[in-house]
Amino acid sequence: MEFPRHDRYDFVPIDERLDYSWPDGKRLAVYFGNNVEEFAFRTGLNEVGLPAPIPATRTYAQRDYGNRVGIWRMLDLLDDLGAPASHNINTAIFDHSPQVAKRIKERGDEMIGHGRTNSERQDVFSEAEEKEMIEHCVEAIENNGGKRPTGWLSPFLAESAVTPDLLKEAGYDYTLNWPCDDQPFWMRTRAGPLLSVPYTIALNDLPVIVNTWHYSPRQYAEMIVDQFDEMLEESQRRPLVFCISMHTFVLGYPFRIRALRQAIEHIMRHRDDIWVTKPGEIAAYCKTLPAGIIPGS
Repeated sequence: MEFPRHDRYDFVPIDERLDYSWPDGKRLAVYFGNNVEEFAFRTGLNEVGLPAPIPATRTYAQRDYGNRVGIWRMLDLLDDLGAPASHNINTAIFDHSPQVAKRIKERGDEMIGHGRTNSERQDVFSEAEEKEMIEHCVEAIENNGGKRPTGWLSPFLAESAVTPDLLKEAGYDYTLNWPCDDQPFWMRTRAGPLLSVPYTIALNDLPVIVNTWHYSPRQYAEMIVDQFDEMLEESQRRPLVFCISMHTFVLGYPFRIRALRQAIEHIMRHRDDIWVTKPGEIAAYCKTLPAGIIPGS
């Protein structure tokens, strides 16, 4: 039996790749990726991206907590620790929660395309519908955030067969949709190369704490510290990207953010040894490296 494959990138084991360093000779790039999401009221997808049952009022309200309270607590924490962040942002935020976008813009953080709302998935769209949605997100983020987005994360990381092609054609430089590596690599599209920047599911608070594994906030924080410490040591051998994937309606609660604070404090104590950055800056740096350094180039 022959199993289907894709032709987006080649298999290149991490120990067969060329070596390089991040800016200033740093070996570990670190970014804090925050998901800022808007949900439709009593319609659309449920919390795990499936069409049924219809989300209840309680489900909607728990997610709305993230925009009304959680994100403000999380941004205060990042301010306290002097940490930049990137935000995978639904464009519905601009209409329904404009103060959120204003605070993000004031911090100088990166806004990453994340669809219109997490009440829909783009992998069920026609190509024309998906193209329209992606281009809408470019315009909405540029108009409200002041900068054209360079990166994309699909709601639920869901892709159609042509999503990478449409992203490249819309002017995106990179995608976070393929959590298959700890280093960036170039993907093939019909319009030219698109960079894949590492995004983690293993340290994504939604499956770890809520939907799937049901670990405690303290256990989640221990995972963050263990992952960071191990990658910091390993980065002496090869350059790596460390990412924490956060949601405002998960970590924005006081009892959860307490443990998160301690984990990020641990990371920031190593600031002189790491590159604390944003995915867009990682992508921009990769574009400056000679051909052949990043796999797929």
